[in-house]
Amino acid sequence: MLAALLLAGEWAVPDTRLGELLWAGRVPTTYQAQIYTYASRLRKNLGAGTTITRQGSGYLMRIGAARFDLREFEKLSRAGRDALRAHDPERAAELLRAALHLWHGPTLTWVSEPLAENERPRIEMARMETLENRIAADLELGRHELLTAELAGLVSAHPLRESFRAQFMVALYRSDRQAEAFATYQQGCQLLKEELGVDPGPALRNAYQAILTDESH
Repeated sequence: MLAALLLAGEWAVPDTRLGELLWAGRVPTTYQAQIYTYASRLRKNLGAGTTITRQGSGYLMRIGAARFDLREFEKLSRAGRDALRAHDPERAAELLRAALHLWHGPTLTWVSEPLAENERPRIEMARMETLENRIAADLELGRHELLTAELAGLVSAHPLRESFRAQFMVALYRSDRQAEAFATYQQGCQLLKEELGVDPGPALRNAYQAILTDESH
């Protein structure tokens, strides 16, 4: 219940929704009483700056100045993205790296399965986007040779994610490994056709075109 209220981002969560997230298809008839008990226990165990209030037919949690790792991640990630857009790659890389250092393993491994299935995709997507931005900042800083091993692993783990493959192509090309860059593109095209039946998207096409015209340096 603590995780469900935290992840709601200071929006009220109805009892019925809490019941679904905590018990899935086995919601007990006494679920509202149990949720009331959980809320009471949380109030006793959390700091004075954190409040859990009854709002309508649900509960709302406010954490004030308390530290919540996901909120810290989102704040650092947003600031890093803004710095990247402002053409300050050094500051962006610093902020985005700090955001990613908050991760200590797989997301939501300690909560109910319904809650994890509901929330994990958006959190994992945010992490992937932050990682892409951090790599983009490092590429702007000329760290391509340091990135090739990391990107090789990311492409292997996420073969259909075109952004990682495009960044890998650029890092290889800037490291004077042109043949490998073109091979990486061809492999991506083949995988996309075989697995999804689609052609490369803008990220991959643009990286390929930039390499062809020597504009990726």
